[in-house]
Amino acid sequence: MTDILKVSLIFALILFLLRKKFNIGLVMLIAATVLFLLYQMSFISILKTGRNALLSDVTIKLVLALSFIRIFEMILREHAVLSQMMDAVKAIFRNRKIVAITMPLLIGLLPSVGGAYFSAPMVAESTRDTKMSPEEKGFINYWYRHPWEFILPLYPGLLLASAVSKIELYNLITVNLICAVFVVITGFIFSMHGMKGVIKTEEKLSKKGLWSFIPIVAVLLPVVIFHIELHYSLIAVVVFLLLFYRYNRKSIFTVFKHGFSLDVIILILGVMLFKEAMEGSGAVKNLSQFFVREGIPVLPILFLLPFITGMLTGLTVGFVGSTFPLIISIAGSSAVPISFAFASGFLGVLLSPVHICLILTKEYFKADLWGMYKMIIPASFIVFGAAIAEYLILK
Repeated sequence: MTDILKVSLIFALILFLLRKKFNIGLVMLIAATVLFLLYQMSFISILKTGRNALLSDVTIKLVLALSFIRIFEMILREHAVLSQMMDAVKAIFRNRKIVAITMPLLIGLLPSVGGAYFSAPMVAESTRDTKMSPEEKGFINYWYRHPWEFILPLYPGLLLASAVSKIELYNLITVNLICAVFVVITGFIFSMHGMKGVIKTEEKLSKKGLWSFIPIVAVLLPVVIFHIELHYSLIAVVVFLLLFYRYNRKSIFTVFKHGFSLDVIILILGVMLFKEAMEGSGAVKNLSQFFVREGIPVLPILFLLPFITGMLTGLTVGFVGSTFPLIISIAGSSAVPISFAFASGFLGVLLSPVHICLILTKEYFKADLWGMYKMIIPASFIVFGAAIAEYLILK
């Protein structure tokens, strides 16, 4: 019971600091420090925990992967690769519905804060001559940015979940796929009913437009098909792009400075230190034994812990970093329960009123938030139904 009080206090502190807009990495470092104090860990134990977190293979791989994702994104943005991709999509798919959802889907391929504001004008343009409400336009822009978080290894939340749980990325993506599919399906169920016709554009499909898809395909194919670790794939593609675009030394330094930012390093170190502190303090072991001893069902824990944290923080890395060490100790490192916990947490993120994509989309379209929630909530219930059905069947 004492462990529950201590860990509850730490979770409350994490949620409070995140709501106050503290950097997630710094929050996790503070949480780890409070853990050390509450469990009165010796100086030697603290040093050992810090060493394990700092020198872990997982830490090194995460720093490389997340940093090179930022470099990759910057290169593509500097050379307007996304714009070329969108021109190609307009030329291929003239259907208004397909074009409308393709814009946020394409922008969503790259995990950037504020990306929702980038895709919003394109959704507005593709729906300009319709009677669609601002809320429905906002729902399309918001909802179709997010299927990728379940399956795309460029997203840090998915990458972190795989690394912390030690489940192969390919396996986690495979189990998560059903949720991504249902996000796409539910978008059509709750929007675009009166949207018909074709987009008028003079854009023609060009070789340049087709080639614009190559960088992202080149990163993802080795990971998905050949099970190569993401950081290797990213490093190879980034080196090729730097050579292809003939970056000079100054430009290379600029993109690497952007990629290896202090925020990314603190994020990884904070999450990994918190994970090691949870294990080293005995909190994870004691809580696991308590849940087993008291006969508390696993399913409610897998749902409630990540869902509440995701909803209160609006951050995928927030619920993964803070709740997965405990969830793994209870459910084990099996893809099915971890996928269900991930889906639960991410649905909390989608429903969160502090989710930055939701805030930006609402502001751009001048939409009523409750009007958007009327579509987001039932769509989320259907996605959750798919997640729980998969869990019960595969479990």
